[in-house]
Amino acid sequence: MEPYTDLVVFSGRSCEPLARSMCEYLGIPLGDAHVGRFPDGEIDIKIKRDVRGADVFVVQTGAHPVNDHILELLLLIDTLKRASAGRITAVIPYYAYARKDRKDEGRVPISAKLVADLISAAGANRVITVDLHAPQIQGFFDVPVDHLFAMKVFLDHFERLAIPNVCVVAPDVGSIRLNRAFARRLHCDLVIVDKRRVSGTETEVLNLIGDVRGKNCIICDDMISTGTSIVKATEAVRANGAEKVYLCATHPVLSGPAVQNLNGAEGVEKIIVADTVPTDDKPVERLEALSIAPLLGEAVRRIHRSESVSHMFDETDPEH
Repeated sequence: MEPYTDLVVFSGRSCEPLARSMCEYLGIPLGDAHVGRFPDGEIDIKIKRDVRGADVFVVQTGAHPVNDHILELLLLIDTLKRASAGRITAVIPYYAYARKDRKDEGRVPISAKLVADLISAAGANRVITVDLHAPQIQGFFDVPVDHLFAMKVFLDHFERLAIPNVCVVAPDVGSIRLNRAFARRLHCDLVIVDKRRVSGTETEVLNLIGDVRGKNCIICDDMISTGTSIVKATEAVRANGAEKVYLCATHPVLSGPAVQNLNGAEGVEKIIVADTVPTDDKPVERLEALSIAPLLGEAVRRIHRSESVSHMFDETDPEH
């Protein structure tokens, strides 16, 4: 028996098309809410339907301008809490500030923890997110976190492409676990790029562990920010004899020189991303965005019905 009166989905302004696609999957309308601004720039929120006792999901991603969208999410959660919603789940396809998940040098914040605290303090009872930059961020929350993986969406796509003589390339040591699971499902070899980070925007490739000569490579990462790392990995495999290169990333953040870097990358056949972050205003050539609305919609449906979410990923969970 469902413990809440209704299933309702609301959206902030960062990814309304994704939220609407989720609602189409669920067979419900998107919740009516006003998200605007006062003349002085402050964010104005009003929920336009009764949510008392309802199971409410708020969809908001960490797209630019990220700070505005985080505050929108917090205000939406607070509004719903004060409107007596039965349960409030924050659906955050791309969790911003995730790269600062530890104090790796003196006098720096742990931003990922602070954002988690803010979401909990606002009144969220649960969080859904996709491909965290660091899986341990789940532990920063004092509420349940459902960590979804976009790998199944990408695997289905690449299995349909049926690329011959393929291998999977991890662009850095941190992405080995993800790419090992990817290679296992595609029944192909795993190659690792050994790189050194020079600065926040620049990396240097030191070694290539594995053989890519004559192969078609899939380089997979959790995000593309400036595109520097994944383009350097592309150059490394091409210099070692790779044929075609396919770039694959869950979060197309595409900041700074990303468009220029990706458009200038030679030998790239396609750039496959998920729609966790909107890309309509990014003129990236060869870019193809796959929808994760069914993935998120199914997670919402299962949570609402108190069914297992983890069973969705028994074969594709990179943690196993």
